[in-house]
Amino acid sequence: MKPLLRLIPYLARYKKTLVIGVLTVIGSNIFTVVQPWLLGRAVDALKTGIETKGLAGTDLLQWAALIVGFAVVAGVFTFLTRQTIIVVSRHIEFDLRNDLLSHLQKLSYSYFQNTPTGDIMAHATNDISAVRNVLGPGIMYPTDTIMTFTMVLALMLIKDWELTLLALIPLPLVSFVVYRVGKRIHEKSLERQAQFSLLTTRAQENLSGIRVIKSYVREAFETAEFGKLSSDYLKKNLVLARVQSIMWPLMFLLIGISIVITLYAGGLRVMSAQLTIGSLTAFLAYLLMLIWPVIAFGWVINLLQQGAASMQRLCKILDTEPEIRDTELTDHTVRSVDGRIEFRGVNFTHKGASATTLKNICLKIDRGTTVAVVGYTGSGKTTLINLISRLYDASHGELLIDGIDIRRIPLQVLRANIGYVPQETFLFSDTLTENIRYGTDDGTPEHVREAAEISQIARDVLEFPKQFETMIGERGITLSGGQKQRTSIARALVRQPKILILDDCLSAVDTYTEEEILRRLRLFMKGRTSIIISHRISTVKDADVIVVLDKGEIVERGTHDELVAKGGIYADLNEKQLLERELEEL
Repeated sequence: MKPLLRLIPYLARYKKTLVIGVLTVIGSNIFTVVQPWLLGRAVDALKTGIETKGLAGTDLLQWAALIVGFAVVAGVFTFLTRQTIIVVSRHIEFDLRNDLLSHLQKLSYSYFQNTPTGDIMAHATNDISAVRNVLGPGIMYPTDTIMTFTMVLALMLIKDWELTLLALIPLPLVSFVVYRVGKRIHEKSLERQAQFSLLTTRAQENLSGIRVIKSYVREAFETAEFGKLSSDYLKKNLVLARVQSIMWPLMFLLIGISIVITLYAGGLRVMSAQLTIGSLTAFLAYLLMLIWPVIAFGWVINLLQQGAASMQRLCKILDTEPEIRDTELTDHTVRSVDGRIEFRGVNFTHKGASATTLKNICLKIDRGTTVAVVGYTGSGKTTLINLISRLYDASHGELLIDGIDIRRIPLQVLRANIGYVPQETFLFSDTLTENIRYGTDDGTPEHVREAAEISQIARDVLEFPKQFETMIGERGITLSGGQKQRTSIARALVRQPKILILDDCLSAVDTYTEEEILRRLRLFMKGRTSIIISHRISTVKDADVIVVLDKGEIVERGTHDELVAKGGIYADLNEKQLLERELEEL
């Protein structure tokens, strides 16, 4: 239950409403527990009236009206209870969901590389719903149960303490049952939620990779694999249901034993004139009123155990510290960057990897220059530029921007001044305008069109049904590969970045369009720093400096002509691509 203590700060935000809710519970219980007393008085009055023939019909109506009136008032208080405590649980669910998403967005890139998306989705849906049940019914019913149990028990003891003690003999067994069964419910809830994460992950991968699945005709295979996971989830749910099913019958059995004891012992007292029939009727009514608190107690234990299991899973995320974040070393006086970048003996090794990805990187990039990074696949090009935007932090060495250690620059300031176009283009299921202006809060239609002109997507937009207001499908599925890349470039440009990073984002663009984009980019990025990664020599040949990476090390640097003259890796790549172009022309 310890994970549930993490919810106290959320409850504190709504303490006034919760106090009102508790007061309505007290009001409801006061008007409820009085009803058996009134019923007992009415039965005694009826018995006396029958014996003496002195009870009028109006007297019975008065007793009936009193009981109904108290029931109506109790119902109003119950309604108000739900309007306070249950509503608060919905508000806390809203807060918790937002806090989870906010925390997830602060986590480092490496976290998402090692955590399945479906697993995170399961946390954001199923687990939070389970926690909300603890905050709604889990607060309302225990409060109601405790109040009812306390008031009813007090009245029963006042009426006949000996009979009360006899009736409560089976109840200590409740604690033992709740402890043993509750423990099993907690274990099985954790197993079920873990299986639900696997199921969600598989579903998410199937939907995201539907084109690959259809291309390789693997629909039947994926359906079968999903069926296996669903079957396992069903089995774990059934196991949990079996454990839960033990709780309620035992509660009914124990209450039933109490009723039998009360009828027998109470009946003897009535026959010996130690107890009136009305008092026994009221006593039995009070005992019946204990049935719901005892059942609710078992049900709430189920909710609490499931909620604790879900909160435990959520806490694993919420307790994960972002590896890359602002710290006490951060200099918050830094408001912007100019774009001068320097690597000083930088090494980088991926977490859990044995080999070093980048080794002794020493590189200066002056403000306003264009630097190209080329190399064979797996040479560390993308990792190099990921260090600039602090998706990763260097394992060793220093990375400076404007002469300041990058770890001292506030993350918000750093990334707000970088326009980054990754290899894998991601577009949202929204209009083209919203996708382009996504990276800025003040992107006017003029800025959007200017960026679209530079990236050469504007000419294609004119053919779209609603032009810039055209909705594109999930991940931009309605666009071609080249159109997605050009839209992504426009998104980076519209924020007017001081540093522009293009990570092999022109691979799906024809050479003519590529040359036009690069020509316009040179004008746009004048006075800004540009870093271009590409496998195409035609993309990088006009850069001020070209850096060649091989196995994580800088092995060559210089201009296009200088590197061709050296006859190294760059010259080899250039020669192969020239040959490929000649073959295509033939």
